[in-house]
Amino acid sequence: MHSLSLGTWWIHVASVIEWSLAIVLMQRRGLNGMALAMLPALVSAMAACTWHLFDNAESLRGLVTLQAWFTLIGNCTLAFAAWKLLPPKTA
Repeated sequence: MHSLSLGTWWIHVASVIEWSLAIVLMQRRGLNGMALAMLPALVSAMAACTWHLFDNAESLRGLVTLQAWFTLIGNCTLAFAAWKLLPPKTA
């Protein structure tokens, strides 16, 4: 029905691997809050890949909604984590 090309699959899988590596690197640098804030975006990406893996099956349409919600949550948590990294203002 909506099968993805090999190149598109490559980009999807590479992005998930890259994001996972970035989470591990953030955690190793001691930025645990940022690493945790990145997890909802990873869940979103995995939901999208799963839906595509099953050829965008109508029975799995809920994954699209799940992906949208986790994208929103991920953007909010990343914005908050980045804001917390700002140095405190001095008078």
